[in-house]
Amino acid sequence: MDEMDSKLVAALRHNARASLSDLAATLGLTRATVRSRLTKLQARGDILGFTVVLKDDTQEDPVRGLMMIGIEGRGTDRILRQLTGMPEIRRVYATNGRWDVIVEIGTDTLERFDQILFQVRRIDGVATSETSLLLSTRKAS
Repeated sequence: MDEMDSKLVAALRHNARASLSDLAATLGLTRATVRSRLTKLQARGDILGFTVVLKDDTQEDPVRGLMMIGIEGRGTDRILRQLTGMPEIRRVYATNGRWDVIVEIGTDTLERFDQILFQVRRIDGVATSETSLLLSTRKAS
């Protein structure tokens, strides 16, 4: 993914419903170029899909946790794209030390939380992980 692809993805994250014309104007490209880049990003698997964020989705999740992930090999960028494409992954943090990445997960049930952990562990290149449930919040930001 080059710099322009990254700008296109950023524009889509801001408004995934933006028209090709609006995206082209924002990026200084033609509609055909935007369409072509979008098609390539989807074909390569860089863009896994589009989603809708509902008002209820922004409410605090009843089940929350942090998953520390160790990555083997050179698949970090691919793994990060997969993680950011999962709606239950609320935040992805790059870290130093023992873990390569820490993700914040939010779900409505423990069963769904477990399913997400299983999904993440099955990603090719995820070597190790450790998860902690967040029980309470003492200080909000």
